[in-house]
Parts: sequence; structure tokens; C-alpha cells
Amino acid sequence: MRVDGRRNDELRIVKIVPGFSRFAEGSCLIAMGNTMVLCNASVEEKVPPHVKEGGWVTAEYSMLPRANRERSKRDISKLKLSGRSAEIQRLIGRSLRACVNLKALGERTITIDCDVLQGDGGTRTASVTGGFIAMALACRKLIAEAKLEKMPINGYVAAISAGIVNNENLLDLCYEEDSHAMVDLNCVMNDRNELIEVQGTGEGRGFTMREQQQLLTLCEHGIHELISLQKEYLGEYI
Repeated sequence: MRVDGRRNDELRIVKIVPGFSRFAEGSCLIAMGNTMVLCNASVEEKVPPHVKEGGWVTAEYSMLPRANRERSKRDISKLKLSGRSAEIQRLIGRSLRACVNLKALGERTITIDCDVLQGDGGTRTASVTGGFIAMALACRKLIAEAKLEKMPINGYVAAISAGIVNNENLLDLCYEEDSHAMVDLNCVMNDRNELIEVQGTGEGRGFTMREQQQLLTLCEHGIHELISLQKEYLGEYI
């Protein structure tokens, strides 16, 4: 039995509040167990210098000082982004760009701000899942304002973690499980069962190809459930 009584292949309780923020073009508050992330999507009518055609999707990630059990310093206090935050926000940006027709987006940028209000494991994967909803809502607003003719998003995207704890394969690790994991794996997939990104690390020991496939199968199961929830809020055709 897991620390919170779940089955090995069971997600934590997922709560989604779309349209949480008043001023953002798209927003979503997502809670997975005790992890809580606010995702806001902002639209700017310009693109970065490196973008020569079409639009751009990017992300920023931050954890509030008391999101965890002990206060952490804000990145701004160190005058630079922490390495962890930089890695996570690049992951979020890559994951969300994978489902967007950037040419159809036009010469504009959508920035997804993912702020962790409370962290209990899986903050990066919750940011991808919630960030997708915020981005889709922002695109719907562009269509409603006649700035886009059609949705530039070509599919759903969600993410989840899995790991090996005490030689057991577990889906959606909470902090207590994650901190004791022998193997930790984060997975991003779309609704066509295609992998977008996999991050796997042997924390306490190495792991076999067979174990990796078992963890990916667990993630596939969890992502199917998350995409079903996204569709409840956004509809079958985004």
C-alpha cells in the first residue's frame, strides 16, 4: 500500500479550475494531490528575433518561496534563474510547441507562466498538463476576437511521472515517494500515443530497458486519464 493508499497505477486526485485568473488570456489552476500549480497564458503581438516565420510558444516556471516544506529563495534574489527552473521551463516550452502549428499562430508569442503554489512532487508534469489548458483557452480567445481563423493546436498534450520505489513501479509520485525513488521518469505524450519527451534517471541504481518500458506503460495509462480530463474542460476538438 502506498503512503496515500493509492494503487500502483493510480493517479492522485486531479482538480482543474480553468479560467482561474481574471486578466490572463488563458489560465488554469491544476492540483494533483497536494501539488498545486497556477498556469497563465499571455499573448503578445510579436515574436523573438530568432523566429523568422510564424509564431512562438514559450514558458516560464517558478516555485513560490513557501511552496515546499522549507522556504526557498526567489530566483530574483540570486540575480539569475536557477538551473532547475531553467531546465523545467524549457521542458514545458518544448512540450507545448510540439502540439502547435506555429505558422498558423501568426506573428505572436504565447508565454505560459507556471507558478508552483504548493509542491508535493510532479510540479513539472502538472505544469505541462495545466499549461496546455491555459494555452488552448488563450487560442480560443484569439479566435473569438477574430485574430485567428482556426485553432492552431493540432492535438492534446499531457505529462506524468512514474518511478521505482522499493522495487515497485509507481505512477504519479508524491514527494515522499519521489525522494526515495530508485528510478525516476517523467513522460510527455500526445493524444495519438506519441512520445514527446522522456526524462529517466537512475537515482539509486541503474534500470533496464524492460523496466523503462514498464514505467512508460504506466505513464501512458496516466496520460490517457489526464487527456480525458482536459477534454472534459476543452471539448473533443479543442
